[in-house]
Amino acid sequence: MATARRATTREPAVRSADTVSAVSPAGPPDPVGLAVDRVESWLVDALPWLRPPILAELVAGGRSNLTYAIRDAAGQRVALRRPPVAHVLPTAHDVVREFRVLSALAPTDVPTPGPLACCEDEGVTGAPFYVMRFVDGAVLRSPEEAASVLDEPARRNAGHALAATLARIHAVDLESTGLAGLSRHDGYAARQLRRWSAQLAESERLLGASEPMIGAAHQLLEAHLPVQHETTLVHGDYRLDNVVLGPDGEVRAVLDWEICALGDPMADVGLLEVYWAEPGDDERALEEAPTLAPGFPTRQEVVAAYAAASGRDCSNLDFFVAFGYWKLACILQGVRARYEGGAAAGDRSGEDRFEDRVRWLAARALDAARGL
Repeated sequence: MATARRATTREPAVRSADTVSAVSPAGPPDPVGLAVDRVESWLVDALPWLRPPILAELVAGGRSNLTYAIRDAAGQRVALRRPPVAHVLPTAHDVVREFRVLSALAPTDVPTPGPLACCEDEGVTGAPFYVMRFVDGAVLRSPEEAASVLDEPARRNAGHALAATLARIHAVDLESTGLAGLSRHDGYAARQLRRWSAQLAESERLLGASEPMIGAAHQLLEAHLPVQHETTLVHGDYRLDNVVLGPDGEVRAVLDWEICALGDPMADVGLLEVYWAEPGDDERALEEAPTLAPGFPTRQEVVAAYAAASGRDCSNLDFFVAFGYWKLACILQGVRARYEGGAAAGDRSGEDRFEDRVRWLAARALDAARGL
């Protein structure tokens, strides 16, 4: 993605496109979900420094909100985010909320892509969308990419930088950033169980099938809710392939704030532990986990680095590790429902194994929940 600088002559603004009209299509076909001519008209009005015509390309890797790389005639790049093109579940994929979170974080020391403009008019391209600065760097999605982009010292540094950046997210001042009203502060674990259970029920209604182990794990998690000792900003899907890295392994931008909320910071740490695969793991939450490349610190080293950077006690993550597996099972069941329902864009890799992956995640969640 593109520059981490936030310099712009305009304040981020929510804009409409009341006067945008369709232009006769020309050139290559539009990427799925993006009406390039109408988006171009809106962009040059919202961001006058862009020079038409624009080229747009769907960025691979996402299974939820869609991200496009936009390049103008002068070679300037921005990134655009919009919801999936079909089967959007209620309360999910709120890109306007995501834009407002990025705008609130822009003045902080959390590295994010600078937000530029937001369009709530669905007439432009079929859904709301927002535009942010494009941050140059690497998004690692496989061990092969990790090994080719970063040397071993940089890979080790990436693990420690990821932990330190998470500590900065959890240190964000909610009042001064205006994020105090993002969600309720208390009862995070219970709220998350309710939210994802509701999403799961709708996904399984669309699928016409269910995975009983998800429900069994939910009952055990509900019976062992942890005490919430503090409230911070919680990213909700914090992992190595949701950040942009420099060649030294430093974090240049944290991406994908779609499901962030206010709650227990241990939820991010537990989920990061779930995602963080190590060589020798028989199976893993991410089949092509980039952390399988040599040089990355271990799961426990990453957790220890977070504890040192944040000053928090991370000795008991059991609930949020179990919850992490359970939430991923719910999310992947939703992705499966969307794709089986005909969604035509997003990362479709491994689609034929979704049912098996949901079952494996549910089994891991159930095993972990039984140990609580």
